[in-house]
Amino acid sequence: MPLRDHFHPPLSVQRHWHGFHNAWATFIATDLNQRLPPGYFAEPNVQFGIEIDVAAFQEPLLDAHPPGPVAAWTAPAPPLSAPFVLTSDIVEVEIFSDSGGPTLTAAIELVSPANKDRPAHRAAFVAKCETYLRQGISLIIVDIVGGRNANLHNDLLRKLTPPVSPLAADRYAAAYRAWRKQDTPQLDIWPEALTLGRSLPTLPLWLQDQVSVPVDLNLTYEQTCASQRIRGNGAG
Repeated sequence: MPLRDHFHPPLSVQRHWHGFHNAWATFIATDLNQRLPPGYFAEPNVQFGIEIDVAAFQEPLLDAHPPGPVAAWTAPAPPLSAPFVLTSDIVEVEIFSDSGGPTLTAAIELVSPANKDRPAHRAAFVAKCETYLRQGISLIIVDIVGGRNANLHNDLLRKLTPPVSPLAADRYAAAYRAWRKQDTPQLDIWPEALTLGRSLPTLPLWLQDQVSVPVDLNLTYEQTCASQRIRGNGAG
């Protein structure tokens, strides 16, 4: 299923984009739960106007060694790497219910129109992503909204790294790993431009410095289109 434009006619008047994003987050989480090693699970967190994310958590006291299928997948080398500053000192108050315990390890953000529609919203989105990465939480951003004269990936890199080549695309997906390589903090980046009418990429989601699982965006996109009865050349 090639990438469709969900935010402009004809598809935008045939299907609600927020219904599609909701379903896509669920399919991504379901696919991840079939790939994640023991001790991890993924669940969708859908809050329209704020975020659509799928988070991977590590359950404490469980064996987190990846099984064979996970270890057999090797992430490609990052196209970009840059010096980076990880947060070393954190002073905070956290409150958990009795059922709490999982620790956030990674997150996938599906960009919504509201994340891009005004400077304050863009700044808030970038600040949240920056916080994740400063704390060593890996991240994937997927933006199929396009337009709006905003590229949140480029905005994020301007906050995090020395000048790097911007991604010249208004639709994109990017994976990020913040880690220490030989005791030197480093940010690895896997940016992919997205093009209407073409398939989506597979990106690495990092659980530990050397452990990642593939996020097959095209597979889950196809599953979501099928569930929403969206065909290759039209809806319905």
